[in-house]
Amino acid sequence: MVNYYDEVRLKDHSPCAEVRADLKNCLLQTDCCAVERKTPKQCLIEHHPSVPDECYALRTAFFECKRSLIDMRSRFRGPKAQ
Repeated sequence: MVNYYDEVRLKDHSPCAEVRADLKNCLLQTDCCAVERKTPKQCLIEHHPSVPDECYALRTAFFECKRSLIDMRSRFRGPKAQ
């Protein structure tokens, strides 16, 4: 089985790039973006019914990833155990 990330290389090599790409793909596949031609940001803010819970979970994961970059405690200690 071939991993998706082995085939596609992201141009963005920042620490949160993979989560950001997953969030973007999740939102672009919704009816809100595809049919109604709204931006992904508008779809998230309006809580459009076509946006699945997976996209909201990815948004939270992206936020946590970005926050961990500026949190000094997690930079030295590493990510929290879940």
